[in-house]
Amino acid sequence: MGKVFVITGATSGIGNALVKAFADEGTVFAGYRNENHERDLRKISSNVIPFYIDMEKKSSIRQAAAYIKSNTDRVDTLINVAGCVIAGQMAVLNPDDVRRQFEVNTFSHLDFSQRLVPILDGKIINISSMASFGLFPYVAPYCASKRALDILFNSMSIESGVKVVSVKPGVIATPLWEKSIELNKNKPGLEFLVENARKNSKTGLDVKKVVELIKRIDTLANPKASYTIGCDAKFTEILSKLPQNWINFIVKKGLELKV
Repeated sequence: MGKVFVITGATSGIGNALVKAFADEGTVFAGYRNENHERDLRKISSNVIPFYIDMEKKSSIRQAAAYIKSNTDRVDTLINVAGCVIAGQMAVLNPDDVRRQFEVNTFSHLDFSQRLVPILDGKIINISSMASFGLFPYVAPYCASKRALDILFNSMSIESGVKVVSVKPGVIATPLWEKSIELNKNKPGLEFLVENARKNSKTGLDVKKVVELIKRIDTLANPKASYTIGCDAKFTEILSKLPQNWINFIVKKGLELKV
C-alpha cells in the first residue's frame, strides 16, 4: 500500500512541485483555495485528491481536516506549505495586517496539524524560511511568523513525540514573490522591495532542489529537526549568530547599498 501525503498550498510553487513529486508514491491530498485550480490538480494523477482549504478561515480548516479523516485512517506525511508575505514599515504597518500574516503562516498550520495528529503515522514537514532567523527589515511580520512556526512545532515535537522537520530555504524562484507584490503594492516606501521581489521570482533557488531535499527527508526514519538550503539561507543562519548590534549594522549597510 502506498503512502498518504497531505500538502497545503498545492496549486503553485513548492506545494505544486511536491504534489507532482509524490503522486507516484501514494495518495496525495492536495490543498487549494482558488477553486479554478481544482481541475488542474486532478489532472496531475488519479492519486491526487484535491481538498479546499482557506488558511484564513477556521471553519475551512476544520472542514478540510474532517474531509481528510473521512477518506483515510492515516497520514504518513503532512507538509505545511501555504503562506503569504506581508511587508511594511513596523512604525506604521496596520496591526491587522500583522495578525493576518500570523493567521496564514502560523496559526492555521498549527490548527490544521493538531486536527490531523490523531491519524498521523509519520512526520510533519514545515516549509519555513531563512526569514525565520529574523534578520530582514520591512518583512518583519513574515520573519516573525516563520520563527513562531518553528518554535511552536518544535515544542510539539518535544512534548508529544511527533516528528517535525523545519525546512528553511533561501530565496526560491516561485510565484510567492509576484503574489507578495500584489499583496503589498499600495504601501509607500517599498519600491526597492517590489523590484527585489520581481528579481527573486526569476533568479531564486530552483524549486527542484527543495523538492529533492524534502523527498530525501521523507525517507529518513530520524531526520534532523531543521534543514537549511541555499547559499543565502546558510549565510543568513551564520549571520544570525552574531550579536544583535553587529547584525543591525550589517543589515543597515546592506540596505544603504540597495535603496
